[in-house]
Amino acid sequence: MEFRIPETSTNISGHNLKCSCFFCILSETVPSVRRTRIAKYFKKMPLRNNQEHVLVLSGIWKIAMTKPNDPEFPSLGIFTCMAKLISKGVTDRSWLLRHQNIYIPYYAAHIIGSYTMTKPKFAKKAVKSSVIKPLLELLRGKISWVEQRVALRAMGHLASHKASFEAIKAYEVEIIEAATKISSTCLDKVYDDFVGLKKTERLKYHRNLLTRGFGGFELENRKAEEWASQLQCWSLFLLHCFARRERSLGLICKKRFLKDLCGMWGGLSNPSSPSGIGLLKTLCHTQMGRESIANLQEVVESLCHVSRSSDERQHMAIESLMQLLIDPVTRYKVIDIAAPALADLVELRDIKGKYKVGKKIMQVLLHDYHKIKIRELSLSSERTRRRLEELWDMKVERVKREELMSVQEIREKEALSCVLKQEGSERFFTGEIEKAVVKYSKALDLCPLKLRKERIVLHGNRAQCYLLLKDAEGAISDSTRALCLSGVARPHSKSLWRRSQAYDMKGLAKESLMDCLTFMNSKGFSMPYYAARFFNRQMNSTWLFASAQSKWCSKHQEMKEFTGNLGQKSRRKLKGMSWYIVEEALSRRRRWERRKSRRVSKRRKLLTANVMQH
Repeated sequence: MEFRIPETSTNISGHNLKCSCFFCILSETVPSVRRTRIAKYFKKMPLRNNQEHVLVLSGIWKIAMTKPNDPEFPSLGIFTCMAKLISKGVTDRSWLLRHQNIYIPYYAAHIIGSYTMTKPKFAKKAVKSSVIKPLLELLRGKISWVEQRVALRAMGHLASHKASFEAIKAYEVEIIEAATKISSTCLDKVYDDFVGLKKTERLKYHRNLLTRGFGGFELENRKAEEWASQLQCWSLFLLHCFARRERSLGLICKKRFLKDLCGMWGGLSNPSSPSGIGLLKTLCHTQMGRESIANLQEVVESLCHVSRSSDERQHMAIESLMQLLIDPVTRYKVIDIAAPALADLVELRDIKGKYKVGKKIMQVLLHDYHKIKIRELSLSSERTRRRLEELWDMKVERVKREELMSVQEIREKEALSCVLKQEGSERFFTGEIEKAVVKYSKALDLCPLKLRKERIVLHGNRAQCYLLLKDAEGAISDSTRALCLSGVARPHSKSLWRRSQAYDMKGLAKESLMDCLTFMNSKGFSMPYYAARFFNRQMNSTWLFASAQSKWCSKHQEMKEFTGNLGQKSRRKLKGMSWYIVEEALSRRRRWERRKSRRVSKRRKLLTANVMQH
């Protein structure tokens, strides 16, 4: 298919009448005649085998993207027309591969998604026009991942409206199973079917859709990464539409899928998407979701890491953890993991338009501290008990003490804190890091709470000490406290860099990258060389297709080993075959090896039994 996508102009007034009958209709000046002719055209379009269908759909797609709230086409039967075109593409393969018809299902699903984006009445009209079944066929992967992407988009918009959700419910189980599978496997799928292939092996129509017929290999890869991210995020949005209505939570709250959600972040190509954390937040507002998440330590730890990072979804992770702690059923399942992380955020003032976040966190953490204090409640973690004790002392006892102090006493404490800070810095520069930590800790205990700048420096210095001592958790804790004190608008750049290094030490590349990005933004154009090198390394580690590439390489390595063990005749047979055929041969060989090993094991057991009898 050596052709480009036809380009059309939405400016119809100067259109050449010989180009397409549809555009001649659009140039009609009498409104009633125009509407009648458009409705007639939509009715006959699926029945015709016209080479100009793609040209017409490309024009309608542009109109739908620029004017999604225009009621003209939805009221004239466009949804029925698009549904029939998709069904024809799915069922009639010979028609699909004729002319440029391969583009038609993509454009048809895109048009449905654009018109149902914001208007509930359009969504209601769409479901009445039987668009769900054809979209579901695309969702099953009947054509390719490119059509899956626009089908998910359209299905998500239909599920988001109350008026059309009732019709979606009829296919609830199938939709949720398809969406969970796509979100978990789509990155591998896109890499195997497009990104991992040579330019000559890629489907021409995929390349044209990605780059609009113009652009090179690098642009194709960049757009493929963006579309793969959207494919994953739209599948999660579709699940979110069911989760917020507490539908089929048993299907969504499976252990394997909840663990997978932690790694679904959309990449840098889609930073505004709620991604996996957004769905976890929605689940944390349901009883079943909270109980399922509370039983998975890995998921709770992931939420803790995001809550103490520069990720755009930080407020979602904080809200999720607070929901788990507010619920008495899940509170003591997660408190040992969540409390130390949230205790570092009690000085956070505002985030994403939410004010006094730190105060709310403190209230949730200290909700039943009086019971812990009198040993009525016991915590399994000594670290958690100690952190809650420190929090109580700082935010309750210490505040009361400092309110009763005179100005002279406050100044004396400030002066003594400065002396200890200087002593700590002297110990640091002489290499006595452990002693420096002790001095900085004493200085923090004495430093008045209202002296935010001094406390930022002390927490930052102690974080640097923890980094040198290879205590990543201590460095993250102190850096986070310094950043909470400095505020979101002007974060303490040194603490960002230290926390980025600490996360890298723990092997958490995504959190490290987000802090590194914020640090580089705070530096403006004077980016240090060491930060640029560190940033490049984290970018490679967090590349959207990093895991898919690793799996792809291991598959091909296995294939090489398999073909290397074959004779020359067998290798000649496999040469030129599709990877899927070779993979099938590999699976057959593995099954044969397993059967052989079981037979050998059975013989050994029989021989051992005979020897024992004799």
